[in-house]
Amino acid sequence: MGSVSKPQVIQLQPADNVGVAVQALEAGSACDVAGQRIRLSAAVPMGHKLATRPIAAGEPVLKYGQVIGRATQPIAVGDWVHSHNLAMQDFEREHASATCIPPDPAPIAGRTFLGYRRPGGRGGTRNYVAVISTVNCSAAVARRIAHHFGPDELRDYPHVDGVVAFAHYSGCGVQFGGLAHTMLNRVLAGVARHPNIGAYLLVGLGCEQADIEYLLREEQLVRIAGNSAGPEAPPVFVMQDQGGTAKTVAAGIRKVQELLPRVNDVRREVIPASEIVLGTNCGGSDGNSGITANPALGVAADMVVACGGTAILAETTEIYGAEHLLTRRAKSVAVANKLLERIAWWKWYTSVFGVDIDNNPSVGNKQGGLTTIAEKSLGAVAKGGSTALVDVLQYAEPVRARGLVVMDTPGYDPASVTGLIAGGANIVVFTTGRGSCFACKPAPTLKVATNTPMYQRMLDDMDIDAGVILDGTPVSEVGQQIFEEILAVASGRKTKSEQQGLGDDEFVPWTVGPTL
Repeated sequence: MGSVSKPQVIQLQPADNVGVAVQALEAGSACDVAGQRIRLSAAVPMGHKLATRPIAAGEPVLKYGQVIGRATQPIAVGDWVHSHNLAMQDFEREHASATCIPPDPAPIAGRTFLGYRRPGGRGGTRNYVAVISTVNCSAAVARRIAHHFGPDELRDYPHVDGVVAFAHYSGCGVQFGGLAHTMLNRVLAGVARHPNIGAYLLVGLGCEQADIEYLLREEQLVRIAGNSAGPEAPPVFVMQDQGGTAKTVAAGIRKVQELLPRVNDVRREVIPASEIVLGTNCGGSDGNSGITANPALGVAADMVVACGGTAILAETTEIYGAEHLLTRRAKSVAVANKLLERIAWWKWYTSVFGVDIDNNPSVGNKQGGLTTIAEKSLGAVAKGGSTALVDVLQYAEPVRARGLVVMDTPGYDPASVTGLIAGGANIVVFTTGRGSCFACKPAPTLKVATNTPMYQRMLDDMDIDAGVILDGTPVSEVGQQIFEEILAVASGRKTKSEQQGLGDDEFVPWTVGPTL
């Protein structure tokens, strides 16, 4: 029996009037799409779109069976469809809140991982000591404390994954108790309480707006290190009280040396997969993202939810244009309204600065075949799978619900994933088409490539090749592979980024509003 040839173009839904090139196609070449022979009037790069039917100026362009924009000029069959002839031109979407609530998935029983059992029953996938800077003025001190603990200093502590500085560029010049201050406090507290953190200390300057005592009081922070019998006040180091930079660094090093044996005493144990809190994110997306990696990750997210765990969909600016697919499957109208309120806030917030949300697709996204924010979003929301939407959270708000939730984050990957981790994500799966080399401690980050050429070119950074879907491997099979890898990494297997020691520089709390 002869082998089935790989298709050159995929039409995702019968209603679509464009197809997606699975490989680079030359001008004048011919290909078969949905039972018709089409000759290309122009070259079409891999992941880009070509017209499968005539499209009049002003007519909607359909991909995934959904509107991704409108033609800005007449488009003939076989024409390349991209920014030169397609624009967003905002359109009405029927949100139909809570009208298509899917049934709960069939439970998956008995799946576990080897993790660190934390107070309250949460499961950690890593065991770090955190040195948390409360303000940029103490960032260098936090880094110097953490950098003291290299391989030689940690040799006697094999069950400690490292000492990590969480340094950032905010903490002052904001309204006290205002939105930016509240968001930063949620991030810092989320790191301190994170199940992948075995112990932490706080480092501040002393005169910053992000006052440490306010943080401790508002977030009710306590510390439980190692097998400590109960909560303790967290260690706090204020540079102005300690006597300056050098003395604070020395005091911080002594404290970490005291904490290390206790953190090292904790051992991995069997924990139900229901304690997985999966953060999903995409970066450097291309035209294949919504066909391969994102829907495969959606399958894995559904499996995590079926185990009783949580999957988080984020990047609100990359939900815009596809939010109606989520509001329809919201558990209630109230949950749907929370998402719509976040969309409305983003429209207002971007307008304040004269910015259009449709500017979101980056230069790299467009080079990879994505034209409008609606097209990008329709592919991005596939990461959330098919289960009911049970909650919508503010940035870095603690995740308490089981099931699929949305967290309001920007599309900028470091800020987005920082919010996911602060909310409690103990593992992250990051899809990429252009080749984003992202990692962010303390949560391990699995990277899934949307196409095989990039996967092979960047093998040292990519964990899973979802490009095999373009060759005929079922999406469900790759989704199962991602799910199994989630459990293996949660149990201690190192990701490609961890093998390279990456993830120290991507802690970027989202700062909104003016710097005062």
